[in-house]
Amino acid sequence: MHASVGAEAKRVGLLADAVDAVKRVHALAMEPRVETLTDDHHPAYLHPGRSALILLQDVGRLDASVLALAMLHESGDRSLRPADHRIKEEMGEATVALLASLPKPGEEDLVERLIGLSQGLALAVLAERLDHLRHLHLREDLVDTWANTHAEVSAAWLPFAGRVHKQLTLRYAHWARTFARRI
Repeated sequence: MHASVGAEAKRVGLLADAVDAVKRVHALAMEPRVETLTDDHHPAYLHPGRSALILLQDVGRLDASVLALAMLHESGDRSLRPADHRIKEEMGEATVALLASLPKPGEEDLVERLIGLSQGLALAVLAERLDHLRHLHLREDLVDTWANTHAEVSAAWLPFAGRVHKQLTLRYAHWARTFARRI
């Protein structure tokens, strides 16, 4: 996955320094997964790289900071996000604060918080959330949340994607249609 993220970043036209930065952030984002998840086939294991690939393949060339936020943001399991001190060492205090400010599923004011995001932040959170959704069917431990997740995506995430990016909207709409059959 590390090589795939770097190759895709290069393919879309990121400069060598930006590609190196993206690969460093990917390695950082993988640290807690390597330490915590004993099964490299666990649905959450490749999440940081898949989040970046969604952006690179569906959106194209983006600032490396947007890709970094998508890889470091963890809306599913906070224990799989690198520790704040590691993010601060590698990326600075501003990145830690920015990550803490990003909206997460289930928040009461989710729609308002999503709408208030800049374009780059919106793309980062949409890609990160979409990757979790794409692998939700593999998470039998979360079956009791499936109906509520689908309802939230239909009410908040899908309409928000419609304001941000056409291809991501199509991906969210596809997920909502197909996942409805599972619940």
